[in-house]
Amino acid sequence: MSDAVVVTEQTAAASLLTISVSDGPGLPVVSWTLTCDPPGGSHPDAAAAAATLDEILDSGVDPFAPVPADMMCTQQYGGPETATITGTWRGRAVHASYKLTDGCEIGRWRRLRAVLTPPAG
Repeated sequence: MSDAVVVTEQTAAASLLTISVSDGPGLPVVSWTLTCDPPGGSHPDAAAAAATLDEILDSGVDPFAPVPADMMCTQQYGGPETATITGTWRGRAVHASYKLTDGCEIGRWRRLRAVLTPPAG
């Protein structure tokens, strides 16, 4: 069975996420909320964040899926930043963690750039 997200009209409006990002150990955690359909919450660019999640889903990728354990990743360090996304998206419980510890994790972060690192206000 696949872990892919299936969106139906019944679950489309059931989205409330909390995004928490830290620039590194011991540094403050910044958190926002994000709703979709329509985009809203405290996220600085909710429309871009919601659109990014929809685009990733439309490409057939689960935006919250971890890197598969057997994935070969380049050994490069992207920085100390970490993030979590928790809540409900399209009717599905979400608890995802992001970091920049290797090429695969950096790729996940970059795909979700509009969600995790919105432009400074």
